[in-house]
Amino acid sequence: MRTILFLSFLIISISVFAQEKYITRTGHISFFSEAPMENIEAHNHQVTSILNVTSGDMVFSMLMKGFEFEKALMQEHFNESYVESEKFPKSTFKGVIQDFDAIDLSKNGEYDVVVKGQLEIHGESKEYSIKGKLTRDGNKIQGKSKFNVKVADHGIKIPAGKVNNIAEVVEVTVDISYEPYGK
Repeated sequence: MRTILFLSFLIISISVFAQEKYITRTGHISFFSEAPMENIEAHNHQVTSILNVTSGDMVFSMLMKGFEFEKALMQEHFNESYVESEKFPKSTFKGVIQDFDAIDLSKNGEYDVVVKGQLEIHGESKEYSIKGKLTRDGNKIQGKSKFNVKVADHGIKIPAGKVNNIAEVVEVTVDISYEPYGK
């Protein structure tokens, strides 16, 4: 019985440690909303993300209150009226790199990727297929992407009086610098 338990533990340990993971806790995600009355831009430098270079799994998590705006009033409206940060404090993305077998992230280089997964904002989840670029340089991996998010797809309502102030679609930019996890 002990032999079976030991072998089970050994197999589980090997599978866990064989999966090489890269992490950041200071990733950068920004969004830009172009509207007739005023452009809106915000930046969040407190994004946590993990990339598994064995499986191609990728996850992101960020606090919505981490977005910083040029104007304090914009930040207040964003958190209170639109994304309701008290009720929906964070946004997450869980996905996997498509055709991951064709990419060798153990070698330095630049790789065009498509990540397919679920983006949850404001308590609403939607599937996205996001084009991006991963660049391996030594023991660091840089991830970059730009994609559009339709705010209505995530249950964010724009009041009729604010339609000219806020775009229905915002451009999201991701800039992540991963380092080996636990090393």
